[in-house]
Amino acid sequence: MIEAVTNIPYPNWLNPGDNTWQLVAATLVGLMSLPGIAVLYGGLVQRKWVVNTLLMVFAGFSITVVVWVLWAYSMAFGPQAHLGADGSFWSGLIGHPKPILSGVSEQSQAVSGTNTLVPFHFPTSSLAYFQLMFAAITPLLFLGSVLGRFKFKAWLVFVPLWITFVYAVNAALIWGGGFFAQKGAVDFAGGYVIHLSAGVTGFVAAAIVGPRLLRDRTHALPNNLMMVAVGAGILWLGWNGFNGGAPYYAGADTSAAVLNTNIATAVALLTWLIFDMVFSKAKKPTFLGAINGMICGLVGITPSAGFVSGVGAIAVGVTASAVVWIAWNYLPKIKPFSKVDDTLGVVYTHGFAGLVGGLMIGLVADPSQTVYGVTGKDYNGEGSFSVGGWFYTHSFHQLWEQFLTAAWIIVFTAVMSAILLYITKFVCRGLREKDEVLEVGDLAIHDEEAYPRETFAERVSSLTAER
Repeated sequence: MIEAVTNIPYPNWLNPGDNTWQLVAATLVGLMSLPGIAVLYGGLVQRKWVVNTLLMVFAGFSITVVVWVLWAYSMAFGPQAHLGADGSFWSGLIGHPKPILSGVSEQSQAVSGTNTLVPFHFPTSSLAYFQLMFAAITPLLFLGSVLGRFKFKAWLVFVPLWITFVYAVNAALIWGGGFFAQKGAVDFAGGYVIHLSAGVTGFVAAAIVGPRLLRDRTHALPNNLMMVAVGAGILWLGWNGFNGGAPYYAGADTSAAVLNTNIATAVALLTWLIFDMVFSKAKKPTFLGAINGMICGLVGITPSAGFVSGVGAIAVGVTASAVVWIAWNYLPKIKPFSKVDDTLGVVYTHGFAGLVGGLMIGLVADPSQTVYGVTGKDYNGEGSFSVGGWFYTHSFHQLWEQFLTAAWIIVFTAVMSAILLYITKFVCRGLREKDEVLEVGDLAIHDEEAYPRETFAERVSSLTAER
């Protein structure tokens, strides 16, 4: 009797469930950028800046894809370059820049400094794709700070520089098994690497580029709240891939992270609404306020989604939203915030919320929230990983590590972003468009507009129309 031979179309180290979820999660994150942020930002800006906003989002995303596969992924998640003695800061700073475009690179088992407990059960291409979506969304976040005046050519230069010299470094230090990871600092899905760094960069960029035209600042009304709602909804549900993909396995902690994400977000949205109705001058709930609260919850829970319980998620949602509401309403009255025109308030909803969320790990992380398995009837194998905050352990050690890491992100990102902005300014002969171009917007820069008016099939220059 001839026995049937079963051919398995994947290597024995690959788990199809984990691999499938990682690809789906990455795609959900990608949808947060395209079209999520594109339509969110496009609905928030004035009509004359819709095309410019959309194109900067799509271009920034595309640039990051190319930079990531050519050198940045290996810098962030490849073997450490060991620029100094073992265990030193310089030893765990960065990886070697090299491409991952060969067949062997794409199909081999994923390996990085993040999988010290259990091996990845999917190929390098899955890990690279997932982390690419994280990297690609980050410049789009700080783009919100400089909308309405940043030169398009300068954007094309600044994004690859920033991904290389800021994002890849921070990712390697925290996610790639670098210095801060070795010290015990954690960032579940990017509260520090993505959101805090985006908030800092956006604020620095807005300060260096200068404010929008006075008329644009005083009449900065959203052009389409329906599109804002669509973009915000995509962000909220897309965030399930953002935080749900961070454990790298389709396990129990993945489900907990997704549930905690939605708990914190709902609580944060309601917290902002209550603050608006009770403490604002108008005493009225607003849709844009609700969106700000939603983003605060999403950002705040990102660094801790799989480390906290549902109770912790509620605490994070309330705290992040309340802190940012207070900052948003009072800090613009004092320097340096009063001097910086942050178009969409990125420093608040991403910078402050990311910082609060990262520090909350040191307070409410639940050690019973197991990210990876423990020895016992429910798991096979040795080793476990969880994080304990002060509320459970009565130790401030984790909070201290989170604080030190946040301090690095803030200082390094601010200084390096400023350097890169001045390099870009030199290369592009300025960072902002001329005032006469800013008066017109899309038509002057791209020869397109989002809501064109019929002119009997003849294009009329807006510059002529202005006269």
